[in-house]
Amino acid sequence: MDIFFQDPTEVPLPPEDVRIRELKPSLWPDGRRVRIYFEIDPFQQRPNIHAVILNQHGDELAEVSIIETLTRKMEFNMHLRQVQPDDQFTVKVVLYYQPVRSEAEASAETLSPDDERQVVDTAEAAFSVA
Repeated sequence: MDIFFQDPTEVPLPPEDVRIRELKPSLWPDGRRVRIYFEIDPFQQRPNIHAVILNQHGDELAEVSIIETLTRKMEFNMHLRQVQPDDQFTVKVVLYYQPVRSEAEASAETLSPDDERQVVDTAEAAFSVA
């Protein structure tokens, strides 16, 4: 499959070289939604992304998975529940690939999807409700 990008000077990279370029959370004025801006390197194969928001105690408040994205620059909203004033949060993002297997190989194994993913990069950013 051919993937076309806007900037012809940027060369698409193989999976093991793709990295997260930018991760920027910004809180909406209502204090209950977070806009996540995310940019990755140009890629030859479509990567997967998993993002999670944790509170200061490490409890998971929200998560999103993007499977085989077509775009390098993404922006999406995540919703916070049970927000208190002055809460501190961390958004963590994992960039990964799933190995390509035949249907026979997939049915013969009992691994969960998390056990077989190839993580190529991670990033995190902190933000607060102030």
